[in-house]
Amino acid sequence: MSTPIVTIDQVSKSYVSQGKESLVLNNISFGIEKGEIISLLGKSGCGKSTLLNCIGGFEPVKSGRVLLDGHEVKKPSKRCIMLMQNYGLLPWRSVRKNVELALESENLSKKEITTRANYYLEMVGLADRVNALPSELSGGMQQRVAIARALAIQPEVILMDEPFGALDTFTRYYLQDELIQIQQRENTTIILVTHDIDEAIYLSDRIFIMKANPGEIHKEITLKMSKPRDRSDSDFQHYRELIFNEFQFTNTKAQIEFNI
Repeated sequence: MSTPIVTIDQVSKSYVSQGKESLVLNNISFGIEKGEIISLLGKSGCGKSTLLNCIGGFEPVKSGRVLLDGHEVKKPSKRCIMLMQNYGLLPWRSVRKNVELALESENLSKKEITTRANYYLEMVGLADRVNALPSELSGGMQQRVAIARALAIQPEVILMDEPFGALDTFTRYYLQDELIQIQQRENTTIILVTHDIDEAIYLSDRIFIMKANPGEIHKEITLKMSKPRDRSDSDFQHYRELIFNEFQFTNTKAQIEFNI
């Protein structure tokens, strides 16, 4: 078996508030293979985003370690990029210039930077909007610019924290399909934080269900379905029911909690 590109090894994390230490992650361990899409699924406050920040080097761990391709993660790097609901686009720069911004510190010529930016903008279907300003784009298009910018850096891992949460259902479904196509083409490893059970099942190769107080891995689910997936398929519904049962929710409570 190949060495995981990401290894989370007995990671614990705590915060101190008013002199009192609170443990938010407790002894979390798992590995992620190159090219996998992994979802961290759980209720608010279970530590999903904190774990994602630790993986990216944005927050230090209390104990244990995170390894990226065998090297311990101690600070953020361009090998592991974070995407969030806030697209982070500069409003005064064009679509192309926003993507090029991520490449300006690279050892590339101006022509190479523009060529790479155009390549990834074409990949996300925005070749005809390269000169537009962010204010002239829909929320879905802005997220596609953010995805193109992340891909342009050619990272080994992309971390996604509720990236489609602010979008309408149809735009979210469209971008989920786009993400799968791009990921399969680039073989990028993706770690996704979500509250949306259907999104986790649709995108992921494996789902890690987290429980809170402190945050721990409650269950790992491997999804044995080919992609693209059919949300009405019996296998899809099987995994949906399995996850509902893990949270011991009625359908009504689950729909409220997970926004499905």
